[in-house]
Amino acid sequence: MEPEEIKIEEVEPTTTPKDAVSAPARSHDEGANGQAPREFKRNSRKPALRREARVKPEFDQKIISIRRVTRVVTGGRRFSFSVGIIIGDRRGRVGVGLGKAGDTPIAIDKAVRDARKNMIKVTMTKDGSIPHEVSAKYSSSRVTIMRAPGKGILAGSSVRTVLEFAGVKEVSAKIFSRSKNKINNAKAAIKALNQLISRK
Repeated sequence: MEPEEIKIEEVEPTTTPKDAVSAPARSHDEGANGQAPREFKRNSRKPALRREARVKPEFDQKIISIRRVTRVVTGGRRFSFSVGIIIGDRRGRVGVGLGKAGDTPIAIDKAVRDARKNMIKVTMTKDGSIPHEVSAKYSSSRVTIMRAPGKGILAGSSVRTVLEFAGVKEVSAKIFSRSKNKINNAKAAIKALNQLISRK
């Protein structure tokens, strides 16, 4: 028998059609979702907002007394707050005021208005001292204020605050009473300084 001949047919490689669209190759720079990564930018600091300059108040003020007072009425007791305050511009004007209200802030506002109403103008010399010695009595407080060149302000209690807020320098003050009531001492000092106006 003759051996059979085995024919091997050559298979041509298949070509992709022209219309077929191949999937785009993903580059290393693309993200997981196929989006291009964003460019890294450092956080730029925003310019700080300019704060408005604080307006200096016309008068300096200091609270010298806060008390809770009680008024007995038919229905019981009613509580309120009494505030004593000293204000001044350190240029010759100073005043003492009292205010009473159910809330402390309202009482302070009333005290400031009362101090403005009772403000005086202090007569001073060129060196910031007083022209002469003065003395005054208010209620149980008695205060004497005299010149003290080169010694600054020698005073205590609320009398010192009155002199500082009035802008007076080179003076000495003495309280000739046992009263520790700061409001009465301050009003006695105001009364004494007020005598300088009538004795120019």
